[in-house]
Amino acid sequence: MADVELIGVPFDGYGRPGNQAAASQALRSAGLAGAFPGHRVTDGGDLALPAPDPSRGEHTSLVNETALLAMVDRLGERVARVVEGGRFPVVHGGDCTTLLATIPALSDTGPVGLLFLDGHEDTMPLDVSEDGEAANTEIGLLLGLTGGLLRGPLSARRGVLGRQHLAVLGPRDEDWRRRFNVGSLRDLGVWFRDSRETAARPEECGREAVRHLGAAARRWWLHVDLDVLDPRVLPAQGVPGDPGTPGGLGWEALTAVLRAALGEGGCLGWSLAIYDPEQDPDRRDADRIVELVADVAPLISQQPPTR
Repeated sequence: MADVELIGVPFDGYGRPGNQAAASQALRSAGLAGAFPGHRVTDGGDLALPAPDPSRGEHTSLVNETALLAMVDRLGERVARVVEGGRFPVVHGGDCTTLLATIPALSDTGPVGLLFLDGHEDTMPLDVSEDGEAANTEIGLLLGLTGGLLRGPLSARRGVLGRQHLAVLGPRDEDWRRRFNVGSLRDLGVWFRDSRETAARPEECGREAVRHLGAAARRWWLHVDLDVLDPRVLPAQGVPGDPGTPGGLGWEALTAVLRAALGEGGCLGWSLAIYDPEQDPDRRDADRIVELVADVAPLISQQPPTR
C-alpha cells in the first residue's frame, strides 16, 4: 500500500467559474478521501489559481490562458514533490490539460510512460482548434505533433513524450477528427486500442498497455478522462447541452481495465478528469466516480513492474 495525496484542480477549460472547476470540491464532498482503504491519505486541497477568463490568450490562442499556465506550473511542482516524497498523487478535477503539468514534471528525472484512457485522442492542432479548449490538444503538444510556433511557457512542454512512451485506450472520436482532417495516433505507431477493442477485452488491454510501456519506461502515469465512459452511464461529462459521443465503456469495463493495469505495478500516480457537477444535481455521478476509485484503490502501489 502507498501513502496517497489528493490534489484538487479547480480549472475549467472554457474559463467558466463552475462546471469542471467545481469537480474537485464535489468529489471531495462525495467522500473521495475515504475511497482508499488501507492507504494513508492526505488531502492537499485545491491548487490556488487565477480567476477564470473565457477569452483566448495571446501567447497560446487557448481559452483561460492565465489560469492554464498557472495550473501547469503549480501542479507540476506539486506532483513532482509528492512523488519525490514517496507518495502516490491522485489529481482530481479539471480536464486533460493536467497532463501538461504531470508528464513534463516527472520526465525531468527519466522516461515516464503514459497510460491514457479517453474518448478522444486529443491531438487537435492549435491552428485549427474551433473553440480554443486546451483539453483537445494536450497529447498532440506532448508528442510534438502541434505547437511548433509556440513561444512562451508552454513551448518547453512540447515534445517531452515519446510515441513509445504512450499507450491509448478507449477513443471513439473518428467522425469528429475526420471533420478536421486529423489522423489517428494508431497510424503514427502509438500503441492503441479504440473503444470497441477495449470494451471487448478490458483486462487484457489494461495488462498489455502497461507491458508495452514497461518496455520503454519502468515508471508510468495513469490518466482517465471520464468521457471514455458511455454518456448513458455517466451523463455529467462534456459540455452542457451536448449529448456526447455515443458508445464508450461501461463502469465494469473501466474498472477491469484499471485493476489489470495497476496490478502490473510501476504506476507513479493517477489523474481523473472531465466531470461536471453542474450536470449532476443529485451527485449520483460523483458517488459512482468515488465508487470506481474505491474499487481500484487496493491495487495502488509504487512497486516496480513485475515484468
